[in-house]
Amino acid sequence: MKFKQTSKHFFIFIISLSLFGCGIYSFTGASIPAGTETYQVNRFENTALLVEPGLERDFKLALEDLIQNQTNLTLVPSNGDLVYEGEITEYRISPTTATSQNTAAQNRLTISVKLRFYNTKKPEDDLEQNFSFFYDYGGSEQLIGAQKTTAHETIFERITQDIFNATLAKW
Repeated sequence: MKFKQTSKHFFIFIISLSLFGCGIYSFTGASIPAGTETYQVNRFENTALLVEPGLERDFKLALEDLIQNQTNLTLVPSNGDLVYEGEITEYRISPTTATSQNTAAQNRLTISVKLRFYNTKKPEDDLEQNFSFFYDYGGSEQLIGAQKTTAHETIFERITQDIFNATLAKW
């Protein structure tokens, strides 16, 4: 009986050591410097040649939501410990494949974002980097309504996760 109880305590000790031995553990892989409690996401100005109305607002909200959902940081409007800002530099629709009648068999929407990230607690982590992703859809389809919403959500999901990984997960 005493062996089982000792084994149980040893097992709990090993698990505790594994989870807390190397600092704070995060299931999202976030590496947030000590003392960092807040973040802010400034407006991402849309400087693309083809301007999609509301795109900058939707991207800002997607980035805020992802950070909110994957960390315990608090969103603030100013003086954040972490600051995200930049521009949407590209919103482009282009054919990717053609049919024998020289029409597009498939189109691609590409969105690119230039990010500037500032870490006031650890300035050596500041970053300026471009992120881009695409969404392919049929050449006979129009990029409107639900199709456009799905395209934007798919692209934003990838770009915001890439931004999170580059700034907080260090992947």
